[in-house]
Amino acid sequence: MNVERCRWVSENLLMIKYHDEEWGKPLHDDQKLFEYIILDAFQAGLSWNTIINKRRNFEKAFDNFNVNKISKYTLKNVKRLLNDKGIIRNKLKINATINNAKKFLEIQKEFGSFDKYIWSFVNHKPIKNKFKDLKELPSKTIISDKMSIDLKERGFKFVGSTICYAFMQACGMVNDHSINCFRHKEV
Repeated sequence: MNVERCRWVSENLLMIKYHDEEWGKPLHDDQKLFEYIILDAFQAGLSWNTIINKRRNFEKAFDNFNVNKISKYTLKNVKRLLNDKGIIRNKLKINATINNAKKFLEIQKEFGSFDKYIWSFVNHKPIKNKFKDLKELPSKTIISDKMSIDLKERGFKFVGSTICYAFMQACGMVNDHSINCFRHKEV
C-alpha cells in the first residue's frame, strides 16, 4: 500500500513510525511531554533523524525520562552521561535537561500539570494548519515566541522559539501535517 506522508519523512523506519503514530497527535501526558522537551532540546543544531535514531539510548540513559529522577541527578550522573556514546554528549544540553526537570516540576506544582500550562498557549485546542508544501512550514510563530519567553523566564534552558515550535508540532499543539498527508485528517 502506497501511503502519502509529509515530505520531511525519510526512508528511516523509525522516522516513518514516529510520523505515522506520534508527530502531530495531541499529547496530554506529562511524562511524554517531558520526553519531547528533552529530545527537542538535544535536537538543537542537529537533525531529527539523529535524535530519532538515538531515542531508545536517551530513554535508557535518562531513566525512561522520569522527571523526578532526572531532577535529582548529580555530578556523577552528568559524568556518566558525558561518557555514554549512545546519546548526544553535550554538557550544556545534559545540564539543561537536569535544570529543566526541576523547572518542569515547579510548573506541575503551580498549575497541577505541565499539560495545563503548556496547552494554555493554544487555548487548550490544536491549531489546524493547512499547508500544502514543506516550504510553507514556519520555523517559529508568535505563539512559540511567547512560549519561549515564558519558559525562559521560568528558568528553562534550550527553549528558543524554534525549539518550542518543533515541540508544538510534535505534541500536536499545531497540526502541521501537509494536507496531502494521510495523517492530516487523522489528527
